Amino acid sequence: MLHRPPAGGLTEPPPGRGGELAALAARAASARTGHAQAVLIGGPSGIGKTRLLRALLDDQAARGVRTLYAACGREPAARRAPSAYEGLPDGIPAEIPGGISAAAPGDIPGCVPVGISGGAAAPYGAVRALFGPLGLTGTGPSPLLRGGAHHALPALASGADTTATPPHQVLHGLYRLAGNLMADRPLTLVLDDAHHADEHSLRWLDFLLRRAEHHLPLLVVLAHRPEAEPVAGAALAAACAPHRTTLLPLGPLGEAEAAELARRILGTPVAPAFAAHLTEASGGNPRTLTHALRTLRAEGAAPDEHGARRAAELCAAMTATTTRRRLGQQPDWVRDVATAVAVLGEDEPQRVAALAGVTTALAEDALTALRRAGLVAPGRAALTDAATRAAVLAPLTEPELTALRTRAVLLLSDAGRPAEEIAEHVLRLPGPVPPWMAATLRDAAARAAARGAHKTAARYLHTVLRAEPDDLSARTELARALAEINPEEALPLIEETLALRTDPRTKAAVAAQYGLTCLALRRVPTAVRVLDEAVAAFAAETGPGAGPADRELTALLESVLLLAGTVRRETIDAVRDRAARMTLPHGDTPAQRQKAAMMSILTALDGRSAARTVLQARRALRSPAAEPGGWAAFAAAFPLALADEVDDALGALDRVLTHGQEYGEARVYTLALAARSLMLHGIGAIPDALADARTAVGLTAEEDQCAELTMPRIVLATSLVDHAEPRRAEEALARVEPGDLDGHVLEQPAYLMARARARRGLGDHEGALALLFACGDALAAAGVANAVLHPWWVHAVRQLTALGRTGEAREIAERWTGPARSWGTPRALGLAAHALAVTTPGPEGVVLHTEAVEWLAGSPARVEHARAEYHLGRALLAAGDQPAAREHLRTAVGLARQCGALALAEAARGGLVTAGGRMRKATGCRTDLLTRTERKVAALARAGASNREIAEALFVTVRTVEMHLTGVYRKLGVGDRAALASALPPEAPPEPPAGMPTVAYGRPARAAR
Repeated sequence: MLHRPPAGGLTEPPPGRGGELAALAARAASARTGHAQAVLIGGPSGIGKTRLLRALLDDQAARGVRTLYAACGREPAARRAPSAYEGLPDGIPAEIPGGISAAAPGDIPGCVPVGISGGAAAPYGAVRALFGPLGLTGTGPSPLLRGGAHHALPALASGADTTATPPHQVLHGLYRLAGNLMADRPLTLVLDDAHHADEHSLRWLDFLLRRAEHHLPLLVVLAHRPEAEPVAGAALAAACAPHRTTLLPLGPLGEAEAAELARRILGTPVAPAFAAHLTEASGGNPRTLTHALRTLRAEGAAPDEHGARRAAELCAAMTATTTRRRLGQQPDWVRDVATAVAVLGEDEPQRVAALAGVTTALAEDALTALRRAGLVAPGRAALTDAATRAAVLAPLTEPELTALRTRAVLLLSDAGRPAEEIAEHVLRLPGPVPPWMAATLRDAAARAAARGAHKTAARYLHTVLRAEPDDLSARTELARALAEINPEEALPLIEETLALRTDPRTKAAVAAQYGLTCLALRRVPTAVRVLDEAVAAFAAETGPGAGPADRELTALLESVLLLAGTVRRETIDAVRDRAARMTLPHGDTPAQRQKAAMMSILTALDGRSAARTVLQARRALRSPAAEPGGWAAFAAAFPLALADEVDDALGALDRVLTHGQEYGEARVYTLALAARSLMLHGIGAIPDALADARTAVGLTAEEDQCAELTMPRIVLATSLVDHAEPRRAEEALARVEPGDLDGHVLEQPAYLMARARARRGLGDHEGALALLFACGDALAAAGVANAVLHPWWVHAVRQLTALGRTGEAREIAERWTGPARSWGTPRALGLAAHALAVTTPGPEGVVLHTEAVEWLAGSPARVEHARAEYHLGRALLAAGDQPAAREHLRTAVGLARQCGALALAEAARGGLVTAGGRMRKATGCRTDLLTRTERKVAALARAGASNREIAEALFVTVRTVEMHLTGVYRKLGVGDRAALASALPPEAPPEPPAGMPTVAYGRPARAAR
């Protein structure tokens, strides 16, 4: 019996086919109203076409629709209805529980089960398969044959002479027959495997659809394999004319759909990793998946790692069986072409022909035959999947396969194919490779490293060293590649290379790599010692008359030495003294720019000259087009931000981020995101700072090479405090091990400062003060005297004054006024005036507060400007000038809200209310995190505008719109446009001021993700 679903809907859809079922349901509904419809379902064998047809038949029967079904080109089976997995290899069950089984016509009202004709290619064979079970032989009266329908009898009787009756009479007779069937109810005709259908039947379907289009309740559904050559291609194309036919292509199932299918068959949810293994092993083919899962269920296997391996074995075995059967039906020369394609991968027919030993014309014919057999992907010269490739190669012996692969490498090399393409074939060869192949691998490794694919470069170089173990050049390049992805493995190799190298120039370059690798492993003293020795040795070797190349190597060594030595307190004094004796390079070469960047950092830490710092940093950025991902740009951004040159600093970081995203350099990308978050926080773009920090923290959990990074959590906590979330800031910092930061010049003070501010937000005033003093001690121990780098002293002054310890606060404020004036930026001068003002009561204090507001209003430090306005308003309120106090407090609230500094905004609002003003309470709504441009993009997207329409409305690119939408989704915690309506308020919240930055977010592009 047919399974009868509840009225009004299709049966439970096959996983991943909900959209196709909905499209079928819509066409069926339209057909039932008298608008004839045609649907063509396409997909390879086993993809689920027949399962989809079964769901349609179930639904149509439940609705009282008369349904006729036939499958062309299959073995006859009396009154057999379709199985979801026709054509399974022998021994694999094709029965689908709850589906269609054999039934007599009277068993199911409205549905006529039909036989499946194996002779559907004979004239009107498909027609007979459809109408045969109606028993219309012409030997007795039948109301279905009235009105000229009797002319259809030559097409309905098996063995009848169809040439005796004019063709147009037969077509009209069949048309009248269909009309009689639709006299009392709608009609659905379903023809499976329509590529096997005969020309006469397809011409009649075309004839029928032309006349039924606007007045008959008819639905015609055909299913076919696009890669198969149809028996009557022109007739099939005519019957499925595009203007009246809906195309429903079926693709492979994804991981989510595989997981759902596994849940249905195994009766329990499965882990994403298990679903991923299933999808990869089966190629997403539902038939293969179902077979593997049912076998697992029969064997009692669990959906774990062992079950995934067993499923892979079952999928491979099934694919191998199918592949062998299909290849066995082909001549030898076609099988040779299949083997050539399996060895070469997707390639031009000429090379496939050369490897197979046939002509190009024969190779193209063979590819067509393999495509029809479902072994070669449609429209391509590649096998359908890895399992099919393995099955094709399985009969070959190891020597035979090696010989073929060697010939393939020679063919590709002679054709001048790219080195990386050839290298992938070389890697498949067993044993050491010959010298010319090793040279190709070295070339491929260099190209891979240049585009940031260090893991791929390491694979090539490992193979080179197996063939040429004494090749120091390959060893050096391998160490460089490994240093980017696995510093722990790279370090012993670099040490060994240093010991073996005798050429001073090569040894200097290796020493620079050693220093960077030690830095990644936090072995700073070792790095400084080795680099110091290398600088001295290279200087002694080259002497004062060194040429340009030697001067570049010296600059490289010195830049890495400065970088490594600046990290820890025990080494910074030595490199600071060395930098003081250096001459600022012109910045004409990469190493010179790196050296200038590190000199600018040391000058910034000294805190005595912002102008000199900017000069040095800009030397590092002298050639904007050069080294977009180099650490010169990354290092130069830090001192530029301290000097209030924020646009240049953010521009440099954007270059680093773009490079890291394009080349998948997760560590560089994560560090640059954390640095940008800190800068954005410093200029009052707290929502953007939070977004960057959260992305960076997410990458530390996802990427092994980022796991030990602490700055992402520190900068996240920094922004969370200002966003009125001190408890979450504490939680972020709890994941940082303080002992790991002992002695770090920059990270330890940043951690102490963030923790102090979090404790202050939680009401622990004494704890906060102790942490602030610890931050100051850490900076002093490292010799850092910059007044705006982690300005603990400003926070300590406020804290001490709040605790009534005004004398101590005054002493700290006066002590740091000198360093702030030496640095001389508006931010520094504003902070100094503010610290003095906090400790100065009365009119003099109001004057100092006013000075602080004026300085900070001219700086990029928007939150500090808002804070200065708040304190000036409080001072005026204390002096009895309520109108002036309200003006400044209202400004403070507005600025703080625009910046996302909710804690300060609420404090300022409280002061405003005390001063007699009114203002709504600040919120912690997620929409407060959106930038001005993101708000516009989100509003347009919610209104239904497409990405292109939004881009045209805002005069930006479509890519920019996509990046802004990504930021909106992440900040609002939604997954798509449909969820924006509920996530956004009816009216957009106030926009930030025009000066607020608009930045793009994203993750580094991963080749495997």
